[in-house]
Amino acid sequence: MKTLSLKLDDHIFDDAEEMTSKLHLARNRYINEAVNIYNQFNKRQLLKNQLAKESNLSSKVSMDILHEFEKLMDGNQTV
Repeated sequence: MKTLSLKLDDHIFDDAEEMTSKLHLARNRYINEAVNIYNQFNKRQLLKNQLAKESNLSSKVSMDILHEFEKLMDGNQTV
């Protein structure tokens, strides 16, 4: 486990203290869980952005292939 020195804005600290008291959690455990949730959120956002980027890259090729199949199905043109 790593030791970390952390500066929090007063209102964030006060909110965290209130929540740890209500949830009966140690401050350290509460902050660990909060950082873990935020890390998961950001990993999902990065994955979402990467998938959107890759989808955009492949969409033109997919449409070209679809049009070629449509031409074959219609019998209008030989590939």
